[in-house]
Amino acid sequence: MNSFLAPFKDSHLIKIFISIIAFLYAFIMNAQVEKSSDLYKILAAKDSILFERTFNKCEIEKLDTLIAENFEFYHDVAGIQNKEEFNNAVKNNICKNPGNMKRNLVSESLEVFPLKNNGVLYGAIQKGKHTFQEKQNGIFKTVGIANFTHVWILENSQWKLKRVLSYNHLPYTE
Repeated sequence: MNSFLAPFKDSHLIKIFISIIAFLYAFIMNAQVEKSSDLYKILAAKDSILFERTFNKCEIEKLDTLIAENFEFYHDVAGIQNKEEFNNAVKNNICKNPGNMKRNLVSESLEVFPLKNNGVLYGAIQKGKHTFQEKQNGIFKTVGIANFTHVWILENSQWKLKRVLSYNHLPYTE
């Protein structure tokens, strides 16, 4: 072995060093995308359509363009729902009295992680926190906070929400 590393071939220190470099490389390659990236901006816009337009403004027809046919929603309070059940829940619960509830994304909580297959982007994980407000005596009051994790998949060059985890719903305390 006439290479530069020959004197270190039995060194544990060099093995540890190489392991650390490999770990850091893997971490960087799988880290969340920057908030200025196209992927982050696209999914932040999708989040806005999903919640601002459908949840807050009850434009329920927007759901059909966002949600995959095999959509699954997992909620720690309301259980499991498919696309039809989710659409009906939004329509019959949240939008039963439009303008009385609001969802707000917690500032700076949104993160996006790309999903790739052999280097080709096929989806993304989006996660964050959101608060919920109810109108009480004509004024919106924050009543709850929860975490969410969304799995978005590219289907025919369109981003579709495929899986949702909505969890850790807690009363809001300031």
